[in-house]
Amino acid sequence: MTMQMINAAEMAGEDRLRQVMATLSEVFQDLRSGKEQSPPRTLLNHGRSEMLISPASWMKRGVASVKITTLTPGNAEHGLPLIHGVVVLTDVDSGQMLALLDGASLTAVRTGAVAGLATQLCANANAGDLAILGAGVQARAVLLAMLAVRPIRRVRIFSRTPTRTEEFARWARSVTKARVTLCNSAFEAVQGAEIICTTTSTSACEPLIEAGWIAPGAHLNIIGGTHEEAIEVEPSLLKTAFVVVETAAAAQEDAGEVRSALTQGYIQPEDLNELGAVILGEVAAREGQTTLFRSVGLAIEDTAAAIALYPSREKRSC
Repeated sequence: MTMQMINAAEMAGEDRLRQVMATLSEVFQDLRSGKEQSPPRTLLNHGRSEMLISPASWMKRGVASVKITTLTPGNAEHGLPLIHGVVVLTDVDSGQMLALLDGASLTAVRTGAVAGLATQLCANANAGDLAILGAGVQARAVLLAMLAVRPIRRVRIFSRTPTRTEEFARWARSVTKARVTLCNSAFEAVQGAEIICTTTSTSACEPLIEAGWIAPGAHLNIIGGTHEEAIEVEPSLLKTAFVVVETAAAAQEDAGEVRSALTQGYIQPEDLNELGAVILGEVAAREGQTTLFRSVGLAIEDTAAAIALYPSREKRSC
């Protein structure tokens, strides 16, 4: 069997995004039921970059993967992407290398897909006023995901880098008929928005978004931050929100808002609702309650995204 090379173009498109979402839904149910586990990542610091090594297997599907990713927060200043990486998909029975996938592109697709899945489960069905903080690759991925799951009518964008913000806005206008608005502040972007996505690479412990800015009943996808203490939204918001995480253990280890909210007594560990539990209908938000999905990314999500994209590649090459 020849190892397949899967590039960014071969991961693009709404059909593939929806396939990744469906596969992620399946793997989150397996995580919730205890059929699978996602091992912790290994972090190596070297120079200006961090290297993450993320292995995981999904025995039901007979596959495993390892992702090697570098994150370099200063790259934007040099016109380079924040994330570089590769993902190797393997067959657990034969040990054969099935596919080599572009890691940055897979991360973007997977990140958008998991945010789309959370939005599909939690956001008001008619929510159409979207705010995005950030203007990089992840911002593009979540915009595509939001367009796939909700009738987006307006997109508000705020980023601290004007050139990238304008470039993102031009691209956004090319992929949606929704009204795209550039905002001068995070407050202007999120006030009254029905869906809020944060996709920044902040390393700060001071929140970019204050709890009082959020409209009641809004849904938030918090996916940025470069380390376990980084915070994008004020942790006090978690006190009243329906908080959704991939797994409680991973959120307590790696999510700055969750760690801070626990330390300050805003929430208890039992207030963390795992995505698999929401999918299975074990828990749900109250009517009109603000919902917040805090993602940290799990290694097994990359495995699920890779296998979702791998057979679609086979079909196209027949």
